[in-house]
Amino acid sequence: MQTRSVLTALFLVLGALFAPGFGALTGTTPAHAATKITHATATSMFRQAGIGWSSSGNCSDRNNASCTSFEQLNLATAQGAQTLKSATGCALTITGGTETGHASGTYSHWNGYKLDYAKATCLTNYIKGTFSYIGVRGDGAPMWQSGSGNVYADEGNHWDVLYYNCGGC
Repeated sequence: MQTRSVLTALFLVLGALFAPGFGALTGTTPAHAATKITHATATSMFRQAGIGWSSSGNCSDRNNASCTSFEQLNLATAQGAQTLKSATGCALTITGGTETGHASGTYSHWNGYKLDYAKATCLTNYIKGTFSYIGVRGDGAPMWQSGSGNVYADEGNHWDVLYYNCGGC
C-alpha cells in the first residue's frame, strides 16, 4: 500500500513538471509570461525606433474602437515591432493596438499580443519574401510565419501581426 502511495505521488509530481504548456520544466508558453507596458512606454519605444502610429479618432482611449491604444501591450509585442522595423528598414505605421473593437481570444489585440500595420509595398514585399506562407486563417486572411513563430495575416487593407515573442530582439 505504501509503495502505491509513493508511486502515485511520483506520477503526480512528474505530471505537473512535464505537462504540455503548463509544467515547470516544459518552458513557458507565451500567454503565461506577458509583461504589460503602458501607452506612454510603448509610444516612447516606437518613437525611438522610428515607428509611426495613427488613429482614425485621433485618440488613445483603450475603450474607444476609433482610437489606437497601446495600454496593456505586451513588452514582447512592442519589441517585436522594433525588431520588424530594424529588419525591414521599411516605414511602419501602426493602425491598431490594444483598443476594443478587435476579435477576442487569448492571443488578441486586447490582451496585448497583436498590432495592425498600414499596408505598404516595402512591408508587404518583406513579409512575403522573407517569411513562410502557412495557409489561410479561418476568416480567409492568408498568413505568413516568421522564423521566430510570429504570424503575419494579410487582412486586405492592413497587416494583422500576432507576436508570440519579440522576434529575436
